Amino acid sequence: NMAPGATDTEYPEEAEARLLNEEYKIWKKNTPFLYDLVVAHALEWPSLTVEWLPVKERHEEAGYSKQQLILGTHTSEGEQNYLMRAEVALPLEDSETDNRGYNDDSGEVGGFGGTNGRIQIVQQINHRGEVNRARSCPQNHFLVATKTVSADVYVFDYSKHPSKPNSDGVCKPDIKLTGHSNEGYGLSWSGIKEGMLLSGSDDSQICVWDIKGLPDGSSELAAMSKFTGHVGVVEDVAWHPKDPNVFGSVGDDKQLCLWDLRKGGANTMTSKIEAHEAEVNCLSFNPFNQHILATGSADKTVALWDVRNMGRALHVFENHKEEIFQVSWSPKHETILASSGADRRLMIWDLSRIGDEQTPEEAEDGAPELMFVHGGHTAKISDFAFNEQDDWVMASVAEDNILQIWQMSSSIYGA
Repeated sequence: NMAPGATDTEYPEEAEARLLNEEYKIWKKNTPFLYDLVVAHALEWPSLTVEWLPVKERHEEAGYSKQQLILGTHTSEGEQNYLMRAEVALPLEDSETDNRGYNDDSGEVGGFGGTNGRIQIVQQINHRGEVNRARSCPQNHFLVATKTVSADVYVFDYSKHPSKPNSDGVCKPDIKLTGHSNEGYGLSWSGIKEGMLLSGSDDSQICVWDIKGLPDGSSELAAMSKFTGHVGVVEDVAWHPKDPNVFGSVGDDKQLCLWDLRKGGANTMTSKIEAHEAEVNCLSFNPFNQHILATGSADKTVALWDVRNMGRALHVFENHKEEIFQVSWSPKHETILASSGADRRLMIWDLSRIGDEQTPEEAEDGAPELMFVHGGHTAKISDFAFNEQDDWVMASVAEDNILQIWQMSSSIYGA
């Protein structure tokens, strides 16, 4: 069924677009079997960042809960950017409306009939340039830190900003954190010490601030410490979940570094290893087992590490076809890890299945520890987040403006 005058040699872009479309159609057809919930929402602009806020209002009668997400914008030249809060209505698992029916019209799973506007932007805060990453403070979720196009890190208290932004477009962060000389993506709040914020940037530096140390009446704070251990871009940083003095960092120099603030000075870096064969883009500490962390790389693999023996990786997860940009552990299950990247796929891995026997057919689909592949995105996935309130519910955002909220079928994780 070729167009008149067309030849067999399609342009690569067209061939790719056609393949994507075919893949997406197949995915869409299979969603009722693979998922208990799929909600897709087209944002006005792509968001490079997504995070659930720890708030959940239950509406028993209506059969849903209202939850919230932090998002950003990445607009085109000259268009205003925003830090945003979205409200999401999700069906209560135990409610009557939870027949989780598949809705043919919308192609959504887990719908509740005529409830429109399941995802609504409820707050827009003027932001200077795109929001590279936004993370809320675990002890005070009204405080949201952002990585910006400038070297500064901003902190917004969203309870102090109106829901509709001022039309002058002026960005008014509640705190401006200085210390970097270039933009970046790495950002992590301490889960143990309230107000401790860690950041890594393209200037090859790591900065630490204690926003509790902000002088009265001031809105600007310099870094309390700066660390240089990477050569080139620091791609990601993360606080250790159990030890308030320990953090990790990864970078374009392929290195994974561990740091301990108690050591001080030149000894602050406690270990440094070449973790991958290419740039390391992300890291995540296991929230249950304090010795375990994971890294994701441009070499298309996720590596598993034990901090007590960094000589070599405990395991390497291989199935991604392109660079990996994000990795995160489940907040609820010690052995569950997720990764996403430029191949438009989000993969969920189960460490407890490593080494399980497989039939040749099973082996064709991937390693035994590959538990689930989310194939709903048709562009590079920029960020994703596990929902801490509702088990196995995920949010993911891609470069084509699409935000998806989804939950794999309980038949897969065996609830």
